Amino acid sequence: MKLKLFISFFVFGFLSALAQTKVSGHVYDENNSPIPFANVLFSGSTEGTITNEDGKFYLESEDNWNTLTVSFVGFEVLEIPLTKRVNYDLSFILKEETSTLDEVLIVTGKQSKKASENPAIRILKKIWERKRKNGLNQFNQYEYDQYEKVEFDLNTIDSALIKSKLFKGMEFVFEEVDTSNVTGKTYLPIFLNESVKKISGDNNINKNHEELIGNKNSGFSNNQMIIDFIDDLYSEYNVYDNYLKFFDKSFVSPLSRTGIQTYNYVLSDSAYIGDKWCYNIIYYPRRKNELTFKGDFWVNDSTYAIKEINLQASKSANINWVKEIYIEQEFEVLNDSVFLIKRDYFLSDFSVNKKEESRGLYGKRTTIYDNYKFNQPKDPKSYDKVVYNYDEDVYNREDDFWQTNRLEALSKDEKGVYKMLDTLKTVKKFKRLYNLGSILASGYVEFTSANLDYGPIFSTFGYNEVEGVRLRGGGRTYFGPNDLWRIEGFLAYGFKDDKFKYGVSGKWLLDKRSRLTVFGGNRRDVEQIGASLTSSSDVLGRSLASSAVIGTGTNDKLSNINLTNFGASIEPLRNFEVRVDGSFRTLSSASQTFSLDYNDPESSTGIATEVNQFETRFSLGYFPKRQMTGFGVERQNKNDDFARLFTQVSYGNQDWFNSDFDYTKLQFSYIQPWQVGGFGRLVTSVELGKTFGEVPLGLLSIVPGNQSYFSIYNTFTQLDYYEFVTDTYSSVHLEHNFNGRIFSRIPFLKKYNLRAILGLRGVWGELSDENIALNSTGNPMEIPLVSPNTRMYYEYSFGVANIFKILRLDFNFRGNYLDRPDARAFGVTGSFGFYF
Repeated sequence: MKLKLFISFFVFGFLSALAQTKVSGHVYDENNSPIPFANVLFSGSTEGTITNEDGKFYLESEDNWNTLTVSFVGFEVLEIPLTKRVNYDLSFILKEETSTLDEVLIVTGKQSKKASENPAIRILKKIWERKRKNGLNQFNQYEYDQYEKVEFDLNTIDSALIKSKLFKGMEFVFEEVDTSNVTGKTYLPIFLNESVKKISGDNNINKNHEELIGNKNSGFSNNQMIIDFIDDLYSEYNVYDNYLKFFDKSFVSPLSRTGIQTYNYVLSDSAYIGDKWCYNIIYYPRRKNELTFKGDFWVNDSTYAIKEINLQASKSANINWVKEIYIEQEFEVLNDSVFLIKRDYFLSDFSVNKKEESRGLYGKRTTIYDNYKFNQPKDPKSYDKVVYNYDEDVYNREDDFWQTNRLEALSKDEKGVYKMLDTLKTVKKFKRLYNLGSILASGYVEFTSANLDYGPIFSTFGYNEVEGVRLRGGGRTYFGPNDLWRIEGFLAYGFKDDKFKYGVSGKWLLDKRSRLTVFGGNRRDVEQIGASLTSSSDVLGRSLASSAVIGTGTNDKLSNINLTNFGASIEPLRNFEVRVDGSFRTLSSASQTFSLDYNDPESSTGIATEVNQFETRFSLGYFPKRQMTGFGVERQNKNDDFARLFTQVSYGNQDWFNSDFDYTKLQFSYIQPWQVGGFGRLVTSVELGKTFGEVPLGLLSIVPGNQSYFSIYNTFTQLDYYEFVTDTYSSVHLEHNFNGRIFSRIPFLKKYNLRAILGLRGVWGELSDENIALNSTGNPMEIPLVSPNTRMYYEYSFGVANIFKILRLDFNFRGNYLDRPDARAFGVTGSFGFYF
């Protein structure tokens, strides 16, 4: 979905210039050294900025100004007349104040961390003491209106881009170009989304509720998906928190209690902001290549509440595809002691690299807060209210609604975006580009007239030892993202085994409120069973191990499977799912070099080669803090930072459909991501299981090995398939991504923005003598039935991620059981992905 949006955003736009005064340049000292964090503002105003690490700045205003003031602690104030409306590439030299050279604190290098030596630290500690008494935290209940405007702009517009083949036939979008008041770059608005929400909360029970009142965007249908994308891209944050999460990364807040170890702080100035006397504190990182900001904030001298703050991500910050992050927040004074956020501005510059001249995409979010109400108790149940139906009127509000509810007027170029998109949608070339983005993002080719999609296209090609080259074609019904029912199917052919495989499934959402859904299907296929400990009844699901093109060894332990499944699921409570289903499966070996045989006294030979088994399942799933998007039978996760708890009871009965075995299987899994402040992200998982009764190899719990060269979570990289077999097991997986925390401290490596990953995996299990006897037939192709029962099997890994921004390599080590035949003591696996 994100790729689709970004491709679409890059291919169109329209705007007009508004700013009246523009200034850019550099600030140096008398030795021609850049002065970072110098104050630059239009004289007689509060409109200003600070220079970056290289002494560079850009400043813009909608008003006309005649004089520019440049100042810095320890230097004489410089005032420069502006003779033109546009003044670019100016150069200013500040002279040191000779009379106060011995007294002044120069803002370069490391600053003292001690409150006794640094007044900025004393003020910072006061902010910590009072932060829970500022803002919404001091009220029992609160309500307010929120207006949000998100705009995407193609930036760094030049003649080469305008004349490029990409925009041939769409040149009209370049009629006018404007300049960013933050970066000084030219840009072209290409998308605009507006929303109005009612926000309410109760601090006593720690609950809040968000109600979407209206939404509108420029030209996209199904804009519910656009809104979810924007919500995911720009999450809410509180500058008083220790860590601010943007783009799946935790930045250290300049107001954090750990800020002293991360930032240098300097008390720069004091002045009236409105009618409140405030201190101005400049901050900048102590080290490069960490997730930090630079900027300044104004804090009140009595309440120690933040009045204004701006944050700009360090260019050396370890984050991909984002060249700039700039944030401004303004707070209004409700009374003498209450400061509430009034306006939030967030700008991000998405780009392939961080070079100054590189072209990219601006993402700009402006949020206005108004109509605050406090201490008006509501029914606690109102905070748990869930919207079950897609209301097209809400997602496509008309102009009269916006005239009443828009808290900030649109600029001329923003209004033009709506008109421009209507024109672009009639251009055939744009339609082709948009459709291409849709295919790459979803993996499906849309046939809208037939309400069918072909795909997923990325599953078209596969390979394994049994089928050889495998070709697959599939499709699904698709009337829209909120379909109440969906049918899917596929047909595949293996050139080596010369056999067709197929699968078909369907599901129907009967009740939106309870999410009551019925489902069913059938699949005949070749599969690597035992690729995960916690089994699934997804009819069309097929493990990656079934089609690995290359691997560490021959993968011939594949099975023929004929699976039929029917069941129902319901969500009686939010994020709590109950599922009941029944399945009948037939299993047999698909390879002459692999055996699923078991002893069967009723067989004429005493040995059976095929398993026929009906199984009923009852499962519970709980996913606290999970957020979903969509209202139909299929929904998507909006976030990935929630726990996953799952338990299942499976029951096999010989009396049903002439099945072969009686057994009961219990399974439990718990996956939990942990955000460890500025130290990265830890993901832990625990799996437990036990099978009661005698069952053949095809129904036992196989410890999931990994013979591919891909890093696959919850598998054991140094184990072969079927190396360990159990009927009782417990496993644990730990993986910690330090997000550059380690490599940023290694001088010769920090410039590469690499990310260290540590992994530890272990499993213990046992296999009963009865099950060993059942599966010991004397077939020379049968596998050794071994379980890790004498001691826990473990392996560990050291990973390096963010290689060329997309590649991750894991160096895996086997910890024990090295005396096993063909044991792999060491291996390298990798994966590709686009991550911030």
